Amino acid sequence: MISKLLVANRGEIALRVFRTCRKLGISTVAVAAPDDGGSLHARAADEVVSIASYLDPEEHLRAARDRGAGAIHPGYGFLAENADFAAAVVAAGLVWVGPPADALRLGGDKLAAKRIATEAGVPVVPSGGADEIGFPLVVMAAAGGGGRGMRVVRDPA
Repeated sequence: MISKLLVANRGEIALRVFRTCRKLGISTVAVAAPDDGGSLHARAADEVVSIASYLDPEEHLRAARDRGAGAIHPGYGFLAENADFAAAVVAAGLVWVGPPADALRLGGDKLAAKRIATEAGVPVVPSGGADEIGFPLVVMAAAGGGGRGMRVVRDPA
C-alpha cells in the first residue's frame, strides 16, 4: 500500500491526484518550481518540495527520496510519457503510478503503436504516401507527441 505519493506535475492534474489521495488516506507531496511556490497545487498538498524544473527527472527522484514518498504519479505532459523517467522511478525502488516503461516506449513510437494495434485487430486510420491516400493529409513525426510535429498538407505544392 502506498502511504505517501509525490505528484511530478502541477496545476489541475496535481489537484485531482491530491483529492483522490486524500480520499484514500495517502499523504501527498507537491513539487514546485520557483514561480509556483504559492500556487494552488503547492498549497493543496500535505508537503511541498522546491525543484528547479518540472522536466528534470532527477529533481523528482530527489524530492521523493527527501520526503519519503514511496510512489510517483507523473500527471500528464512534462515527464508522463518519458519511458526513461518511468524506468528510473522503478529502479530507485519507488512505485511508478503509470504505464510500464516498455509500454511508454512502444506507445511513444507512432509507427510501432500502429503496427501493434493492427496486429491486434484494432481499426487504425489509413496511412501512406500522398499518392496512396490523397490530400488533404496530416504529416506526423513518428516520435512526436501532444500535437508536436504535426502539419496539415492540403496540396502537393
